[in-house]
Amino acid sequence: MCGIFGYAGDRNMESVLLVGLERLSYRGYDSSGIAIISDKELSVWRKSGKLHELEGMLKNLSITGTVGIGHTRWATHGRPNEVNAHPHMSGDSRVAIIHNGIIENFIELKNKLMKKGYIFRSETDSEVVAHLIEDYYQDSLAEAIEKAVVELRGTYAIAAIAERDPEKMVVCRKGSPLIIGIGKDEHFISSDINALITHTKDIMFLDDDEIGIITKKSCVIKKVGGAQITKDIQHISWDPKASDKKGYDHYMLKEIYEQPAVVRRIITKMLSEDNSVKIKHLRSLTKEELSNVGRFIIQACGTSWHAGIYAKYMIEKYARVLTEVDISSEFRYRQMIGAGNEVVIALSQSGETADTLACLREAKSKFFKALSFVNSKNSTMDRESDGVIYTHAGQEVGVASTKNFVAQLVTIYLFTIHIALEKQSLSQSQADTMIEDLKKIPEYIDSILNKADKIKKIADKYYLSGQFLFIGRSLNYPSALEGALKLKEISYIHATGYPAGELKHGPIALIDSKLPVVCIATQSETYEKMLTNIQEVKARKGKVIMVATEGDEVAASYADDTIFIPKVSEELSPILVAIPLQLLAYYIAIKLDCDVDQPRNLAKSVTVE
Repeated sequence: MCGIFGYAGDRNMESVLLVGLERLSYRGYDSSGIAIISDKELSVWRKSGKLHELEGMLKNLSITGTVGIGHTRWATHGRPNEVNAHPHMSGDSRVAIIHNGIIENFIELKNKLMKKGYIFRSETDSEVVAHLIEDYYQDSLAEAIEKAVVELRGTYAIAAIAERDPEKMVVCRKGSPLIIGIGKDEHFISSDINALITHTKDIMFLDDDEIGIITKKSCVIKKVGGAQITKDIQHISWDPKASDKKGYDHYMLKEIYEQPAVVRRIITKMLSEDNSVKIKHLRSLTKEELSNVGRFIIQACGTSWHAGIYAKYMIEKYARVLTEVDISSEFRYRQMIGAGNEVVIALSQSGETADTLACLREAKSKFFKALSFVNSKNSTMDRESDGVIYTHAGQEVGVASTKNFVAQLVTIYLFTIHIALEKQSLSQSQADTMIEDLKKIPEYIDSILNKADKIKKIADKYYLSGQFLFIGRSLNYPSALEGALKLKEISYIHATGYPAGELKHGPIALIDSKLPVVCIATQSETYEKMLTNIQEVKARKGKVIMVATEGDEVAASYADDTIFIPKVSEELSPILVAIPLQLLAYYIAIKLDCDVDQPRNLAKSVTVE
């Protein structure tokens, strides 16, 4: 989603801001801009397109400054063009703001400000913030922002600079992340730790309804309408080199190949020497509450929602606990009915996903306990949950999630074993067998990655197809959903995932000799039914790309092309199935010359609803 970066200090202002924005670019964006105060004069440069367009605009300029802010925009209100790019300026051109989030009442505020004579130049909701600050500005930028944000409804992370306060950046947040980096005689701000760690690893997380008044030598935090507060400074141990491509052509490919290491890391982090599962960060969610849970309500978006469907199958089968799964953007508008022993599970890679975070807060307001699976420590969701399970995927730069998805499946698998043992619905010997099977998964993933050339040949054969169908059953139904999502995300080919049993209820009408159908037919309790569905595809001349268990010549005989995966339990098969589907999407997108790391219109972390 949109990215915020700012700096107060003595370094080369233009260089610091552009490097900061570059490290935010993996999140997805369509325009960028910076604002700098130099000799008490505010200057703004904006450009649509990729960051190199902005760099070209600044190339022959000599820019110095005391404070500066920068932004990468992902279009919501208004087209992706220069006029709508951030920073936005006040009517008198003396205040510049950048904003992440959505101002829900911007039409109401815009009409109010227009009646006062303010002229709006953009189509964005964000511009109202600049004019509103100007309207309240008397003696202090911080006081003007404090008054302005009281009128805002929605979510925001705001950073502002002004000619009348030339040494300061003022920031405020509600529902959208904002982080302050602490250096020696310098301070940074960003919406993402990734942009800060090359400069400093000492950071403060701004919480909702807090204002930061920042200069190169000081950082004062206060509550909106309240007094100054003291914030803890946290030291982050991330290695900035972790986000390098390390010789791979794309971040997505690098992250696909990191998956064996991710699984090994999760096993190390979550298993004791005696194979017992460690759930270490329950906080205010007690072990007794988790052991006695009567219902899990899972809510998530996109890829995480697919992992949530997998979790439903696993938890109900082994822990015998009723489990519901909702898409977060719909979940928050349903009327949750609780009996006192339910836990809401939030699945999010970034820990900042707006809809999922809103649902977590809604659940807590109705006295549900909230357990989150997140990859980003210290994210908003991490800090606001009653308990958290870290997925330990490491930083993922590619917009289309790969290793995060596999990490979610693995942590859900181990979490299920833990709950099932607590519920005594699974014996220790069964659990030991499941864990020993999991320990083989990294080498199995390696074996699939070693067959990448064969998957590339299949991609070369089908890359001109205008649409794809993905089908699976039971635990591999969410695999079909995820495979279709990966393909459409990065190749822009229309793809749909279905439970195979639904073919006759509509999708079968799409099948003809031109349609590739990716069929997940691993050994499972639904294997024979899956073969019947595949025969239905073949009878209508559909092109079958089969994902099957090694040695299964029966399934292969029905296929035009087959990708084999090692033989594993049905419960572990979605982890292995994910790998060839990721590679298939990747190679098709590369063949079509698509930007696989930053697909059009997509963002890494969706921080607006």
